[in-house]
Amino acid sequence: METTSLDKSIERKPRFVSQKDRVAAGDVGASSASFKSVLFESLDSGIVGDKIEPPDFFHDLNLDQVMDAITADREEYNLKPFFYTRLTNLAAVDYRQQIMHELENQRLFAGIKSFSERMRTMRRHLAAAKNWHYKFSKERWFLDAVEIYCAAATELLRILEMAGPNSRGLRAFREYLAHYVESDRFQSLCREADVVKSGLAAIRYCVRIKGGSVTVSPFDSEIDYTVAVVETFAKFKQGAVTNYLCKCREVSGMNHIEAAILDRVAHLNPQAFRALDDFCAKYENFLEKPIADFDREIQFYVAYLEYAETFRCAGLKFCYPQLSETRKDVCSRDGFDLALAGKLIKEHARVVCNDFTLSGPERIFVVTGPNQGGKTTFARAFGQLHYLASLGCPVPGSESRLFLFDQLFTHFEHEEDITTLRGKLQDDLVRIYHILEQATSNSIIIINEIFSSTSVKDGIHLGKKVLERLSQLDALCVCVTFLDELAAFNEKSVSVVAAVAPENRTLRTYKIERRPADGLAYALAIAEKYQLTYNQLKERLKA
Repeated sequence: METTSLDKSIERKPRFVSQKDRVAAGDVGASSASFKSVLFESLDSGIVGDKIEPPDFFHDLNLDQVMDAITADREEYNLKPFFYTRLTNLAAVDYRQQIMHELENQRLFAGIKSFSERMRTMRRHLAAAKNWHYKFSKERWFLDAVEIYCAAATELLRILEMAGPNSRGLRAFREYLAHYVESDRFQSLCREADVVKSGLAAIRYCVRIKGGSVTVSPFDSEIDYTVAVVETFAKFKQGAVTNYLCKCREVSGMNHIEAAILDRVAHLNPQAFRALDDFCAKYENFLEKPIADFDREIQFYVAYLEYAETFRCAGLKFCYPQLSETRKDVCSRDGFDLALAGKLIKEHARVVCNDFTLSGPERIFVVTGPNQGGKTTFARAFGQLHYLASLGCPVPGSESRLFLFDQLFTHFEHEEDITTLRGKLQDDLVRIYHILEQATSNSIIIINEIFSSTSVKDGIHLGKKVLERLSQLDALCVCVTFLDELAAFNEKSVSVVAAVAPENRTLRTYKIERRPADGLAYALAIAEKYQLTYNQLKERLKA
């Protein structure tokens, strides 16, 4: 399939979605009546509440840090529930991938962002209309909010019609929006807002202040002395002079004197202000829910694409993964841990990318190698890629073929919890037991150095028992271990090793290589570095 991406850093890849899936998903033309959401095409794709908690594995995979970074400065949209809810079928993933890919069009992306900014301004005006005390001030803020809303919806439709979106979600929304903007209700809203604003703008009045008395009267063609005063004093200006004007503090809202003046202006112009009253009452609930929902949901895409752009600018790549619900021959090229890469980019440090491949009967990566060599980072990246793919997002790397899992489990080393009254080993056993009881053949399990609190002999025995059960499950798994004996367990296990520099085996490269475990070589290199080999110790003892 030919690549059509507008952004060369994000490559569009074919997905395992059949024509039957597309027809079942409704890809036979969209109408305004069929539009539901730009995130969920159908009710069984996932329904999001406002208080969904993050999945249990988020902390272990550092996905909590990733989501914090993605949603930063967007708290008003409450986006995290969207990122906590994975999709459960290929059609739902394809629905989002189409929209995400389409938003790579910079003109469309800019238009969507402009719409969002207008909607933000509208919400600020509505908040002011709700919070201020004085009636006419509240109503004018409301009128301005309506005007901004009308302009935002109209301009968004123009942008969408120019872009001509092909994705099912944006196409359905465009047709809904066209139907709404052309409706009598919307046209009346815009027209009446303009009439009311024009009526208020046409009002002229005079304010006379004498001592403690303020008089408001109709404007009667009094002379405006502003121009005359400026011209009179202009002749005294000689070159650059010191500006002694002080900047007054901006005050939002109205004080009681301004409110009293406005009350008298309203008394002098009852027709214009009665029209304002009637307009606010008539269109109290002017905001259409589908448009408000779109404004929130589209931020899922905007936030993620802007987050990915920070990595692209650092030379890293993202791609749209091929996904399958049945095939477990997964692979990734140039993948990386998003949380770690984000920190390294801020420190202007190099980000090391890694590849992985499982094919045929292979299901389990057994990761060994020296401490601080990138083993846990590799395991986290494996989990991050699969989870982000299940959200319909592009993932780190130049190419990915991933599995659409049913559940994701992690078992990372945790601090002992005295409230459980369990020791470290018992806690490890209880936690892994619960995972194995819940997991299915379609699950993904990531294990990071368990059984470290027991002897090597017992650790090998227990580790083999766990790998045996994982093999029986036929689930995809990454197992990080300090026990080289587990690396070549059976035909379903693949040994990968955190590499070191050939010229200095104590120097980590953070590359994960597919080869047999050789942990003793690292131990020997460290012993040689600190002069602790058998021969070195003998020579030192002789001396």
